[in-house]
Amino acid sequence: MDGLEATRRILAEDPGCRVLMLTTFDLDRYVYEALAIGASGFLLKDVTPEHLAAAVRLVDTGDALLAPQITRRLVERYAAEAERTAEAVPAGLAALTPREREVLTLMGRGLSNMELAAELTLSEATVKSHVARIFAKLGLRDRAQVVVLAYETGLVRPGARQRPKERGAVLHMRPRRTGATGHNGAADD
Repeated sequence: MDGLEATRRILAEDPGCRVLMLTTFDLDRYVYEALAIGASGFLLKDVTPEHLAAAVRLVDTGDALLAPQITRRLVERYAAEAERTAEAVPAGLAALTPREREVLTLMGRGLSNMELAAELTLSEATVKSHVARIFAKLGLRDRAQVVVLAYETGLVRPGARQRPKERGAVLHMRPRRTGATGHNGAADD
């Protein structure tokens, strides 16, 4: 059994489990498949012990991450493919409101909830509501899957305006916290 199959089985048994892939396979399709099946993070085995320990702690808190070299290649490759495919919006995105598509695009660029709130002039509770609805409507598990989807669908492309602030050695993304929005679901924008 390989790591992908192990991840499938683990997540089938316990969908709330967080899986951090650690592999020697530096192949884009392997990374993509791992994220598509629900892995919360992906690192190469040449990661330093310090980064590995930090990654385990990060994923344990519910965050998601990708090694920077993987993120860069993944984004470039899938964005290029998105440009070559039809420009039609996938049916799943049609279910989103214009505001939700805007939030999805900014999430795909890596903005945190606080950065989204500032960018869109919304309360953080409203942003959390939008994020929760996007996850529910599109069946997404975490922000790693949002980034992949945003690039696959062409919502985000290389060279587009980057996130306001870089966060160090790994792409650091905050997933939704189920039921933790403290908001009744009604939009206030």
